[in-house]
Amino acid sequence: MFMGEFNHTIDDKGRLIVPVKFREQLGKEFVVTKGMDGCLFVYPKKAWEEFEEKLAALPITVDKDARKFVRFFLSGAAAVELDKQGRILLPSTLRAHAGLKKDVVFTGVLDRVEIWSAENWNSYGDYEDMDEVASRMREYGFNL
Repeated sequence: MFMGEFNHTIDDKGRLIVPVKFREQLGKEFVVTKGMDGCLFVYPKKAWEEFEEKLAALPITVDKDARKFVRFFLSGAAAVELDKQGRILLPSTLRAHAGLKKDVVFTGVLDRVEIWSAENWNSYGDYEDMDEVASRMREYGFNL
């Protein structure tokens, strides 16, 4: 399980150091794709294969939203590999999707890692309404 928050910087060539804490779980090769809320999703190979299976099970021949959903995740997906310094090279399309310029934040979110621009993370990470959000989680059977 991935958890934690780590700040790093991306260089002019689009290279980004992956936090040491995440490297072992991600492995040497993994997949980065467009994520929700303006971030990138990072999956270890096994978790990505499971995600692909779920996407493949969607009714893309009869449901326009299913096609759109599948295209969103697969069109931006890139297999990446750690270099000897523990960095990955992020494609420009993924950097643009997440608004990555210099300062980035890695967050662990259960079976995946998310990569955010520091600016987007700081504005998204406003948890003032967490009491309200937590109360809505009761609908899913989650009680604090």
